[in-house]
Amino acid sequence: MKTITLTIECKPETINWDGQKLQVDKLSIRLPFGRKPTDITDIAASGDYTVYVTDTREMEPEEFDGFAMNLYKSRDWLKGKGGYVGDGRLCVMVRAPGRPYLFVDPSGGDYPRYLARLG
Repeated sequence: MKTITLTIECKPETINWDGQKLQVDKLSIRLPFGRKPTDITDIAASGDYTVYVTDTREMEPEEFDGFAMNLYKSRDWLKGKGGYVGDGRLCVMVRAPGRPYLFVDPSGGDYPRYLARLG
């Protein structure tokens, strides 16, 4: 099997959100987001949004698989994060070795209300 390596730049940026300055990493590409998927095979994504990464969640592959296959479960580490700003979404980037990158916008909730996937 051939391997393809992609490089996507992240640029540090300060944005104004909810009356405050927020430090984010802006992805160099826009991504489509799915709304309220049950798992990562259920992402019916549409549109394209600027992705602003506010936090990164590192996981082991087993933890990632449990997360990715049960997206409606409440997660304390997502609570109160995310939101829509301008033409983009504030996201938590979730990554694990050998797994796709997920960009989660809980929009103030505690589960992935909006989700984009790379890989």
